Amino acid sequence: MISTRGRYAIRVMLDLAENDNGAYIPLKDVAARQDISKKYLEIIVKDMVAGGLLVGASGKGGGYKLCRKPEEYNIGEVLELMEGSLSSVACLANKGFECPRSVSCQTLPMWEEYDKMVHDFFYRKKLSDLIRK
Repeated sequence: MISTRGRYAIRVMLDLAENDNGAYIPLKDVAARQDISKKYLEIIVKDMVAGGLLVGASGKGGGYKLCRKPEEYNIGEVLELMEGSLSSVACLANKGFECPRSVSCQTLPMWEEYDKMVHDFFYRKKLSDLIRK
């Protein structure tokens, strides 16, 4: 399940893309437009800046903006930064995990196929695909 962190991160990025005028956009404006607590967004955007999705500036004229063009972001990278692995089962989420049943597991191919579908879906979807025209 995708949490509010992942969903709100996408909404923040969409808001920044749709309201881009070249200047930093104050977080209070994003919070108001998206009807999300500014305090909660502060936690989310801090991780987004650290993860290289956004750039921020403090003080007068400060705020946030995208580091790249909307078509250069895919939704998968946003979700994985905010949520961690999108894998459906523990044995696929942690590459170092060694399941004693992996050789004989009858369900593993199904989970691998499912995870590939989810991965491919979110990594093919660009931020620009979601922008309202």
